[in-house]
Amino acid sequence: MTGAELPARVSLREVGPRDGLQNEDPIPTDAKVELINALSTTGLRRIEAVSFVHPKAIPQMADADAVWAAVRQDPDVRYSALVPNQRGLQRALAAGFTDLEVVVSASDTHNRSNINRSTEESLAALPELVEQAHTGGATLQLIVSTAWGCPYEGEVPVERVVWVAGQGKAAGIDSLAYGDTTGMATPTRVTRLVGETRSAHPELPLGLHFHNTRGTGLANVYAALQLGVDDFDAAVAGLGGCPYAPGASGNIATEEVVSMLEDMGVDTGVDLDALVEVAEMAERFVGHTAPSQVLRAGPRWRTTPLAGPGDD
Repeated sequence: MTGAELPARVSLREVGPRDGLQNEDPIPTDAKVELINALSTTGLRRIEAVSFVHPKAIPQMADADAVWAAVRQDPDVRYSALVPNQRGLQRALAAGFTDLEVVVSASDTHNRSNINRSTEESLAALPELVEQAHTGGATLQLIVSTAWGCPYEGEVPVERVVWVAGQGKAAGIDSLAYGDTTGMATPTRVTRLVGETRSAHPELPLGLHFHNTRGTGLANVYAALQLGVDDFDAAVAGLGGCPYAPGASGNIATEEVVSMLEDMGVDTGVDLDALVEVAEMAERFVGHTAPSQVLRAGPRWRTTPLAGPGDD
């Protein structure tokens, strides 16, 4: 696919309520519910709502059941949940989720830090998780984190990442996503990993999850678009980070992705003005300035009245 042949439309998964909040000081349950409900009105059609992790591991997600019970579920929105293990999967199914995700790190060191297992041990548990998800009427996506590098190990070989993806395929996962956990990806690295994954596993639906830690997030999206990738994660206001990855600052901001893509003629289905309002809400909830540039400047079509002579 050439640079001129970009996808006509992309599917964005909003991960702010989960990934965006897991590295923040805990906010009240009703604020999380308000955020999810507001995001559901912007045209976003996929929202990662909660994760069913042990509260000692991620206390910010301790109220997952209460949040989900109070959300005003929009029938046009697909809500997903992150599950770290069998217990989390059972909780998610009991709550009624049908879109589930499980994370395995390509980096063994990061995987041990995150869930106290080696990468191989996590992969060995995948077939049973897939079977239970399918039996419960749900799909299970494998998210391979540290796909472009690890804060502990540094470089993660492309061959290692593609191998992890292959193990997921053998286990029966429904789709694959690559996570740039600490923003170590650059466009050429994105091109190589996506290309080698497509060559090895062309039938696996592929999504990408970028962080903007080193300022390359949107450039990475553009590189992936040129390869025909049309499935991306993003977080409102650019919030987020991994508690088990030092230096993992925010995700790419959903409003920045929407602003860029819509101006390029790539349809997102999202109302940018409405989304910026939700980003302002998210910033109030976390109590500090969010990193999103579009939140600061506004959509590109927003103009400022010219001050007349003598105006202060």
